[in-house]
This record gives sequence, C-alpha cells and structure tokens, in this order.
Amino acid sequence: MSSANVPFVELGRQYQGLRKEILETIDRVLASGQYILGPEVEAFEREAAEFCGVTHAISVANGSDSLWLSMKCLGLGAGDEVITAPNSFIASAWSIAAVDATPVFSDVDDTFNLDPAKLEQAITPRTKAIMPVHLTGRVANMDAIQDIATRHKLHVIEDAAQAIGATWRGKKAGSFGIVGSFSLHPLKNLAAFGDGGLVTTDDGKIAEQLKLLRNHGLKTRDESVIWGYNSRLDAVQAAVLRIKLRHLAAWNKASQGFAARYHAALDKVVTVPKPGDGEAPIYHRYIIQTDRRDELQKFLAGRGIDTKVNYPTPIHLQEAAAKLGYKKGSFPVAERQAGQILSLPLYPEFTQVEQDKVIENILDFFNGRA
Repeated sequence: MSSANVPFVELGRQYQGLRKEILETIDRVLASGQYILGPEVEAFEREAAEFCGVTHAISVANGSDSLWLSMKCLGLGAGDEVITAPNSFIASAWSIAAVDATPVFSDVDDTFNLDPAKLEQAITPRTKAIMPVHLTGRVANMDAIQDIATRHKLHVIEDAAQAIGATWRGKKAGSFGIVGSFSLHPLKNLAAFGDGGLVTTDDGKIAEQLKLLRNHGLKTRDESVIWGYNSRLDAVQAAVLRIKLRHLAAWNKASQGFAARYHAALDKVVTVPKPGDGEAPIYHRYIIQTDRRDELQKFLAGRGIDTKVNYPTPIHLQEAAAKLGYKKGSFPVAERQAGQILSLPLYPEFTQVEQDKVIENILDFFNGRA
C-alpha cells in the first residue's frame, strides 16, 4: 500500500485561493492609515451580525476576551457560579475564573455538548449563568438548555468559538443566549491571520458596554467613562475577515460534504458524529471515537496521515482546576470520551483523494489489512 501524505490542516491552501484579493485589500487598508477599529471594523461587525442573525456583533482582540468581557458586562464576579462543560479548551473555564466567578462543570452527552438531563443537578443558589460550548461546530440542545435557564432565571452565554454558521433547528449559533462568543483564531472556520474574537447579542446596552470595555472605557478619544481594557480588533484583520465571511457558507457546506463521506465510510468500524434531527453542524473538527484510539493514531501516523486529540485531559482534571475539588470519575462521559476521541483531517480545502486515503487506511486497520 502506498504511503499517504495527509496533513491535519493546511492553512496556506485557503490563502492561495484568495491571495490576490487579500493582498489588494491589505494594501488598501495600509494606505488608509486607519489600523485599529474604524470603518473596516465597523463594516465587518455589521456583516457578521447579519450572518449570525443578531442585532449586534462587537469585535475584540481574541476569543477568550469575547467570553471574559461578556461576563464583565453581565456583572458576574466573586461568589457567582457559571455552569459549563468539562471537555472544552481551557479558555472556556478560564473566562469564568477571570472575573472571579467559579466554574462549575456538568457532564456531556454523546454529542460532546452539555447533557440537559444532568444540567439541573449542578444548579445552586449561587448559579448565575449556563455556558454551553458548541464543541466541534455542533450546536448544543438549546431548546432544553434555554428551558432550564428560563425556569431558574439564569443567563445563557454561548461559547460558540468553534461553531460560526452552525444551526440548531434553523437558528444559528450565537443567536440563542444573551450573548454569543466566537473565536477568529487561524484554526477556526472563520479565521483571521492572527487572533480575533467576536461577541453577538440582541441587547443594545450590552453592545455599548462591550464597545467601552474593549477600548479603555473611552467614549471619545479624550473622555473615559469607565475603567476599561485594551481588546481591539485590527483593521487589517477585519478587512481580511470581511473577504472570508463572504465564502464562509460555501466553506461550511464543503466541510459538511466531507463529513457525510466519513459518516458513510466509517460508521461500521468507529463511532462517528452523525447529526441528529434539527442539527446542521459545521465540523470545525471531525471526531471519531474508538477504544483503539492510540493504536489507530500511531498506525495512521506511520502512513503519513496526521490526526489530533482535542482535548486529551478534561478541564476538571487539569492542575489549574485542582482547587475546584473535582476528581477522576466526576464526569464519566467526558472522561470516557477523552480516552477514545480522535480528530481526523477535515477542512474546506481538503480533497477527496486525501480523504479516500484516510478512509482506506482506517478500514485497513480495523479489517486486519495493516
């Protein structure tokens, strides 16, 4: 069997397809002399809000700040608890701790998202918000989560860092909660050439507060009305993001097509992330599950196929979370998944030839043709 050479992701492919337009746009922005905030950023925010189906979109320096500053706007702080998933990137829980609130974890279900059936067990008199994480580009069960939040009078903060364009029953990620938070990191589906973040909301007061907080609390260049921070998106990044936003729906559709091919080919040998009724994931990551994960990953690496494990250690078992008092066994589903998950290559510029090599080698592994 010939050796496959399949990268997990290849960011340069997307750039090459847009190179001329991007370079011309960067040149235009640089010539304008407006490099931070300004017209380009405002235009991106309007277009992003329309794409997400919300009234306001406010850009910030990165996805972690989009969560952190959202919580600042909601007045969350010491003594408050925010419930979230234990199987996300550390930034999800960090943002809660960063406002001096306490991250409280609740287990997930087979979708990798918060399990609504277990969620109420984590609610206490100190709970102020629920933060579902739309992991892998798959929107959590927002009907059930919002119902719980409404009954307990809690905010819903969507960590939609991996899910821009994904939908639940026809409604887009970032349009369900009081705020939605997105990362524009180079590895995300809508990616800057560096860091960037976005907050979505239908609440005009929150939008105005975020604009102050991200820019030193400045109402005008010389008038600061609150103590703020420095978390601004560069105009060059905004201009690039505007170009990419026009392609995002098509890119997401391409990823969905590759996911469908994986579903069909691998369903009988591994657990695949098939969407349920009402779901339209965008597959920021295509994650299979198998008890033979480590053996399979080593096998694929030997054949030039790059895979990843996102994320191998749940947050509640990280050293940073030790004082929260959780231990191994606290969240059995998330912990079981952490030992079985494997992310396969999948991105809009992936090719069917490359995907066929991945599929062929996985089938060889499980069918004893190694």
